[in-house]
Amino acid sequence: MTKKLETQLGKSSIIIETGRMAKQADGSCTVQQGGTVVLVTAVCSGEPREGIDFFPLTCEYQERTYAAGKIPGGFFKREGRPSEKEILTARLIDRPCRPLFPKGFINEVQIVAIVVSSDGENDPDVLAMLGASTALTISDIPFNGPIAAVRVGRVDGKFIVNPTYQELETSDLDMVVSGNRSAVIMVEAGSSEISEEVMLEAINFAHAELQPLLDMQESLAKECGRKKRDIEFYKIDAELLKEVKELSISRLGGINLLSTKEQREEAMSQLSKDLKKKLITEESEYTEKDVKAALNEVEEQEVRKFIIEKRKRVDGRQFDEIRKITCEVGVLPRTHGSALFTRGQTQSLSVTTLGTSADEQIIDALEGEAQKSFMLHYNFPPFSVGEVKPIRGPGRREIGHGALAERALKAVMPSKENFPYTVRVVSDILESNGSSSMATVCASSLSLMDAGVPIKEPVSGIAIGLILAKDEAIILTDIGGVEDHYGDMDFKVAGTKNGITALQMDLKVQGISKDVIKKVLEVGHKSRMYILEKMVTTISRPKEGISEFAPRIIAFKINEEKIGAVIGPGGKVIKKIIQDTGATIDISDDGMVQVASTDPAAMEKAVAIIKGIVEEPAVGKIYTGCKIKKIMNFGAFCEILPGKDGLIHVSELASKFVKNVEDVVKLGDEVTVKLIAVDDQGRINLSIKQADPDYKPEENKGEGQDSRAPRRPRE
Repeated sequence: MTKKLETQLGKSSIIIETGRMAKQADGSCTVQQGGTVVLVTAVCSGEPREGIDFFPLTCEYQERTYAAGKIPGGFFKREGRPSEKEILTARLIDRPCRPLFPKGFINEVQIVAIVVSSDGENDPDVLAMLGASTALTISDIPFNGPIAAVRVGRVDGKFIVNPTYQELETSDLDMVVSGNRSAVIMVEAGSSEISEEVMLEAINFAHAELQPLLDMQESLAKECGRKKRDIEFYKIDAELLKEVKELSISRLGGINLLSTKEQREEAMSQLSKDLKKKLITEESEYTEKDVKAALNEVEEQEVRKFIIEKRKRVDGRQFDEIRKITCEVGVLPRTHGSALFTRGQTQSLSVTTLGTSADEQIIDALEGEAQKSFMLHYNFPPFSVGEVKPIRGPGRREIGHGALAERALKAVMPSKENFPYTVRVVSDILESNGSSSMATVCASSLSLMDAGVPIKEPVSGIAIGLILAKDEAIILTDIGGVEDHYGDMDFKVAGTKNGITALQMDLKVQGISKDVIKKVLEVGHKSRMYILEKMVTTISRPKEGISEFAPRIIAFKINEEKIGAVIGPGGKVIKKIIQDTGATIDISDDGMVQVASTDPAAMEKAVAIIKGIVEEPAVGKIYTGCKIKKIMNFGAFCEILPGKDGLIHVSELASKFVKNVEDVVKLGDEVTVKLIAVDDQGRINLSIKQADPDYKPEENKGEGQDSRAPRRPRE
């Protein structure tokens, strides 16, 4: 049965249709805003996946180039590996949906969102999130939804729901909020130093705006939704859970008092081995998976109980206590900028590299091609957590953490006009025990200042956790790994002393109240300011100059009509300049020229050549170092600017009468001349004698006249 619903959202409408496409999926729909359409499907396997103790959810988001009327580039002419945008959107779909599946559900579930039409105005990511919830809600897959998602922008102090790409260009906020009827489940935001109060207002605005989208899904579920299938959820055997608790509870009490991650992991590993040895026998039917799951359940209960009852963290800290912080800059001798930020057992080595516009990343997206001059890349090698694993390309987690840190710093980066460099920052996580993404923000901010990048303000970041008890919400500042694992929230906020630049909230529960979010934002502000104080004692502002190993760049603008002259036929002119000077030269379509080199002399030479090519000859100007290119009986031709020759008539070679031109100048000589006239045909007349500082016109009147050339001959 085909069913279509439509509701107004902001300036445009949202249309959800089901029963028309992909009918063999367990749930499917299309979501449309303007000319952008996303097809979303949800499918669940018939049987539980054996041998796992986690929920196997996979979310895929794909942008078909045909959606925007394009054919993919490259040899194969088809879509390849997912882009960064596709990976980040897949994570946006996953994060709010995952906590809404029932506990013990281990059947494989796959959500696939495909952009099939794009108008270049409306971002399909929030439509894909809405479609995922709709497909799950009307399917027979167990799901505690529906949820909805909207994007919020702010232009001229006013919030906009689902802004277009064009509106986002002038917005000081880009926020995606997902929630259910009563609570917020996920937040992802980047902003231009806005306050906690404005951020909370935006979240409340978003939650109110997404309510009609929940109404649509509930209506669809009533009219065409399928009955939820009977699933046998994985449950830990009650008797096993009791035995594991009895055998481990006393040891867990001691483990919760250990101060380091290594001690805790070693003690937990030994406890797990002892339990498996004792409980997995020929008489029992317990497997390693069963014992592991029971121990995890008991550990979670004891960690949460310890925090709630003892009013302390498992590493001994108070709820609002931040671990020891150390900051170092200039730690590497040959990089352009470097910093080492350590907070407890989390450490980031951040390195900044400066390049030219030729190093910009070109992004070919559905909405059009764009160039990216600031990049932040995050790496998480296995040794950072004491593991042995093969090192492959960056995974979804690495890309997500890097994007969050990049968003946090983007708001303080200088404009291209003020700092004409391409900037790449790489964060290598050397140790990890909680919030390496926020350590990356801090380390990268220090690294940028060490490199001399004129950022507006330093940026700090903090991760905050949450334990929901019966009568209270316990907020934990600077969460460690075990608190992240067994807690109810991972809330990351970054910003300057002036305001927030990035925010990310993920939950393991089915939503939290706005009052809790308000408290968390307040704690986040206090914590950010504390970390910022530690950072600025090491380096408080960007260094005055850039590294001696970084390229120097001179940027200047030329007349767009002169671009062709600088490039030359087939690039002949610009290639010769590069070959002669060794400088790197880039010219944009608007006439902006960037000349870069680590050798200042080479850079200045290249700049002089380019400026000479585009310079218009000026009457009365003195030109030095002009080479004699041609000797004639009536005078000599010399080059005053690249490609621009002028005639020095024999009467202008010297103050006295000149019988033979070569008595004064010879081919190849370099002379100083004055431009005395440009005729109506653009021909240039020069003078050596008038370039002499001692030249006096009245003394030469009537003297030195030469009748060999009553008028200038054609060259």
